[in-house]
Amino acid sequence: MNTKTIKDKVERKAAKRASRKKAAPKAKRAAGVARGSMKKKVSKLVQGQRKR
Repeated sequence: MNTKTIKDKVERKAAKRASRKKAAPKAKRAAGVARGSMKKKVSKLVQGQRKR
């Protein structure tokens, strides 16, 4: 929701809450999908000499 035109902070908050209430509920995350912290970390290649 774009609230850039609303200057009053309290009014903007109310508008956001109302739109959140109206929105359809988000689907649950699939079982196989890892969240950011659970993802495998990629080890960085050593900089400097080329591998080949």
